[in-house]
Amino acid sequence: MKIGVLGTGIVGRTLASKLAELGHEVRMGSRDAANEQAAEWAASAGDGASNGTFADAASFGEVVVNATSGTASLDALRAAGAENLSGKLLVDVANPLDFSGGMPPKLSVCNDDSLGEQIQREFPDARVVKTLNTVNAGVMVEPAAVPGDHNIFVCGDDDAAKAQASELLEAFGWPERSILDLGGIDAARGTEMYLPLWLRLFQAAGTPQVNIQLHIAGR
Repeated sequence: MKIGVLGTGIVGRTLASKLAELGHEVRMGSRDAANEQAAEWAASAGDGASNGTFADAASFGEVVVNATSGTASLDALRAAGAENLSGKLLVDVANPLDFSGGMPPKLSVCNDDSLGEQIQREFPDARVVKTLNTVNAGVMVEPAAVPGDHNIFVCGDDDAAKAQASELLEAFGWPERSILDLGGIDAARGTEMYLPLWLRLFQAAGTPQVNIQLHIAGR
């Protein structure tokens, strides 16, 4: 499969590398086609790896992954082009973290809206699925880094898109039993607002390799 990954940070590079390792053709997108991090990644990730602009990556991908900084995601997706996202699964792993006031960051959108919803509203023909935003990059692609069973969430308005995203999660190593469907894209409010708690858990544990498991009475 051809997959476009938007974003050159640690999350984008980690996801792109895993997807390339799984045999997908991956194009990493950034604002500038000459982005050094993207070019270095493409040179080291194998024959199926390439890089270009946001629009190049979105046009190339049958699936598009938004791994940009949450406060810049809408601008990045506008640069990618609505026509290049139309009809495609858009996996949104970004969080609207605002570091302008230092640490810990605030959320730039919360309570009655979410970044996932904003993306779906602005790009109504894209099939947006929010997932992987509740764990760090390493755990996204290697869930066994955290011992035992633990959960990852998906939400979105298109059931077929959620099923397709779940297939990618299983390829990353997430067991089907660990993937919880939270419903429509409005559930992104909850997964994004979980991030301030995740940051405290990270601090308390002394490692970002942490996650949670849902225990259900009677099961």
